Amino acid sequence: MRIEISIQQQTLTLFDALGAVQANYSISTAANGAGCEKNSACTPIGYHIIRAKIGADAALNSVFVGRRATGEICTPELMAQFPNRDWILTRILWLSGTEVGVNRLGNVDTMQRYIYIHGSPDDTEMGKSGSHGCVRMRNEDMLELFDLVEAGTPVNIVNE
Repeated sequence: MRIEISIQQQTLTLFDALGAVQANYSISTAANGAGCEKNSACTPIGYHIIRAKIGADAALNSVFVGRRATGEICTPELMAQFPNRDWILTRILWLSGTEVGVNRLGNVDTMQRYIYIHGSPDDTEMGKSGSHGCVRMRNEDMLELFDLVEAGTPVNIVNE
């Protein structure tokens, strides 16, 4: 398996070992566009791997802060109570860059930037940029993808 994320098309495509498309999802990447520098709020480009899978037993719409489930379930009422939260829901696939100087180590380290593929509130618009750097997905899509990939799965993020 391997994943390709297109920033321009706002899609995530999962390929099998032979290169056949297994799944295609509408996503939302960074409102600030593509970029690898720390504190840029951009989605990093280049080759990555899934470093860690987090939340395997969490309920749909479980809220994560600092990669830990808070015990909360995202609802409109909770979102109104915390209007400035960057909602990370359901599951997390934590990315790590593999290209030194591009997205690994120093001022461009994807893992140190806490860049994830993660679930989002149901009203989050997909197919257009809007995140703070992560790759947002619909929760049902996140559940499906999470079960199809393993830690170590290659992820290529492109900005054609």
